[in-house]
Amino acid sequence: MASPVDNLHPEIRGIKGDGQQAEDKNQHVEKEGGLSGGERDMAPVTGNSIHRSGSRPLLDLSKAAIQGNFEERDPTILLPNQSDDISHLALDIGGSLIKLVYFSRHEDQSVDDKRKRSMRQRLGFSNGNRRSYPVLGGRLHFVKFETCKINECLDFIHSKQLHRGASNNLPRWHSDGPTNENAIIKATGGGAYKFADLFKERLGVSLDKEDEMDCLVAGANFLLKAIRHEAFTHMEGKKEFVQLDHNELFPYLLVNIGSGVSMIKVDGDGKFQRVSGTNVGGGTYWGLGRLLTKCNSFDELLELTQKGDNSTIDMLVGDIYGGMDYSKIGLSASTIASSFGKTISESKELEDYRPEDISLSLLRMISYNIGQISYLNALRFGLKRIFFGGFFIRGHAYTMDTISFAVHFWSKGEAQAMFLRHEGFLGALGAFMSYEKHGLDYLLAHQLVERFPMGAPYTGGRVHGPPLGDLNEKISWMEKFVQKGTEITAPVPMAPPGTTGLGGFEVPLSKGGTLRSDASALNVGVLHLIPNLEVFPLLADPKIYEPNTIDLSDHRELEYWFTVLSDHLPDLVDKAVASEGGTDDAKRRGDAFARAFSAHLRRLMEEPTAYGKLGLANLLELREECLREFQFFDAYRSIKQRENEASLGVLPDLLLELDSMNEEARLLTLIEGVLAANIFDWGSRACVDLYHKGTIIEIYKMSRNKMQRPWRVDDFDAFRERMLGSGDKKPIPHKRALLFVDNSGADVVLGMLPLARELLRRGTEVVLIGNSLPAINDVTAMELPDIVVEAAKHCDILRRAAEAGGLIVDAMVNTADGSKERSSSVPLMVVENGCGSPCIDLRQVSSELAAAAKDADLVILEGMGRALHTNLNAQFKCDALKLAMVKNQRLAEKLFNGKIYDCVCKYEPSH
Repeated sequence: MASPVDNLHPEIRGIKGDGQQAEDKNQHVEKEGGLSGGERDMAPVTGNSIHRSGSRPLLDLSKAAIQGNFEERDPTILLPNQSDDISHLALDIGGSLIKLVYFSRHEDQSVDDKRKRSMRQRLGFSNGNRRSYPVLGGRLHFVKFETCKINECLDFIHSKQLHRGASNNLPRWHSDGPTNENAIIKATGGGAYKFADLFKERLGVSLDKEDEMDCLVAGANFLLKAIRHEAFTHMEGKKEFVQLDHNELFPYLLVNIGSGVSMIKVDGDGKFQRVSGTNVGGGTYWGLGRLLTKCNSFDELLELTQKGDNSTIDMLVGDIYGGMDYSKIGLSASTIASSFGKTISESKELEDYRPEDISLSLLRMISYNIGQISYLNALRFGLKRIFFGGFFIRGHAYTMDTISFAVHFWSKGEAQAMFLRHEGFLGALGAFMSYEKHGLDYLLAHQLVERFPMGAPYTGGRVHGPPLGDLNEKISWMEKFVQKGTEITAPVPMAPPGTTGLGGFEVPLSKGGTLRSDASALNVGVLHLIPNLEVFPLLADPKIYEPNTIDLSDHRELEYWFTVLSDHLPDLVDKAVASEGGTDDAKRRGDAFARAFSAHLRRLMEEPTAYGKLGLANLLELREECLREFQFFDAYRSIKQRENEASLGVLPDLLLELDSMNEEARLLTLIEGVLAANIFDWGSRACVDLYHKGTIIEIYKMSRNKMQRPWRVDDFDAFRERMLGSGDKKPIPHKRALLFVDNSGADVVLGMLPLARELLRRGTEVVLIGNSLPAINDVTAMELPDIVVEAAKHCDILRRAAEAGGLIVDAMVNTADGSKERSSSVPLMVVENGCGSPCIDLRQVSSELAAAAKDADLVILEGMGRALHTNLNAQFKCDALKLAMVKNQRLAEKLFNGKIYDCVCKYEPSH
């Protein structure tokens, strides 16, 4: 971990984002996150950008200094020459709701030491100057308030010091001083005019008003291009995410359903026109609903629909034709002929009707009409895709179903209704982007990582009081509210017999599962902006690349893996608590972590798509994020150290054994060694049991003795031919090999290092790729150099390569005349992968790894997480070797019709 002094880099160093936020009942929902896998070495991203109104200056870091004790975890950093607060808040103040988008900075934890500089120099890596101003690494948070409770919104902004450009309970730029009279916040929506004086009076800031349509379209375009799983369809209760081709995005119809409805034809960035609209929108639903049901909030009104039956209020075709269909024109008896029409002929008062039925009838009337009008406008312009946004939708399954059904029915399936996960924040996000320095226009999907930490919004618990400001408050909240919160569920309404859609089509059925009453609070996470993430350049076709091998859309598969993760949880908690000395504080945090992760699993069992498209890699990463959220940054630290030491102790004997063999025998033994050593995996229950049956060396020897071919997947002969040649065909050594290593201990020391040594012996440059952050017992890029240095003490090949690669920085080779020069050996280098998970998504890797890949012609993926759970089916432009021992019976059966401890040696020549 870098010291506070290390974090003050001459270019830019961020400040850590703030703590988890609570949710006041019917007031606001905030999404916030823990440390992400790529949160270090936040390299500024540069390049050209369209001009935006530049009301704020850039950070002035000249003469920046730490105030107080250097040893403090988050010491205050003074910026004596900073002339203004740093804007990172934008608002969309509508007639019904206030939406906030705000930015909190990452704590930069990079270590810019001699090793790293040497490696970067070797790779020709540079941050470059592609942008005239930096995009700060950090997090985008999304918050909403009811407009009628604007004072609570102002209290929230003040409590987190957002109007001063600082974060609550964390180091501030200079928030203790008086508010700058020239402070400006970007805002859009009618309320930006209506409440401008109130913001000036309460917070001392001015609202810089941005055009509402400009912001709406800019926000939508950004989300559709930058967030991988932003758009989805919703039919008959089933959500399916849509991967859009950015080259075919335009034109489309954007339907924003706020208090009223605007319909906008979008032809490109900054190219749009409002083509229609209707005054019957979310405000209509809420306004009439309040009058008719006495509900106090929009969400309360939506909740009533869950138990409603509109046939008691709506006039159906069957009511007119004596229960018969009107088949001549294709109308069934259950078709709605007139919304609220049945009340005309009944001598009932308002109190005689159930509020649930009124709310459902009202929702159908408005949703069907919006869907129909939207389709008719799409038809005018020949548009096939319609995106619906706005807080009327609220993530409410039945609302989306009714709109989708209307579009599908009237278009006869030719047009498609799609929805956005950040549906209500388009305007606020567009306003945020209007700050010139943010330059978000050019961020791509691989630079935004969405996280879903634990906090009040994520379990349905309603918490009164100020925001959760520190870890202790978060733990207390978990202890107090999580059990109650996870029980708050509501069924998706099944269509009652005899109730149908509007104007000649049947009602959509909501099939299966449950929908939380607070679903809208659970579908949006924190967007981590990590400018130094890139797409792995050796993917054959990034557009069709899918990292996850296991399809969790199968509910049985999902349930199985949830059970595996739940069963492993007690052991993981024990290791995490032990890593922190077993203190009472550690035990309390461990319990909070277990509750948080279990609540996430229960949440995802109810609605697997709540956090976007779900894969096994996402689940495993979620677990690691939860650990970090409760400050367990390396739960297996002591175990890894012990296993590394034991393995390094027997490495010299293994190298002597290998050197006594001929080329062909040695290559086979090396691959066998990688597969045998991959048995050590604390993430596998079967392997955890093995640890109780012998020492690490005894288990490794036992595993090697059982390495008998043919393996379950056995492409060794093809790999051997590529490496050694055949007949008169002499092999051409690979130029550079990328080795994605897995576990600490025997796996990396006795498995992958000897293989790397063999490649170095053949003249191939080798790059070892480790995790950026700890995950179970996986080795990290921070740990790898020390392991290599220890191994190099027993091997000249490793020593010379480590010197050439900058891992042994101060070592020089003395020449005859006494001068010093670096070793001429091919280099052995180490880079981080950009993630903190047992799996890896190659669409989001570190810039350093992307730079290393440009000259590579061999990729070796090792381990269950990297070679089986993810990337088993990945295709590369270069030669690829995937090595793993299967340590899960279900996975063995699913992928290979095999059994536990089967081995996979999958070789694929370059495409």
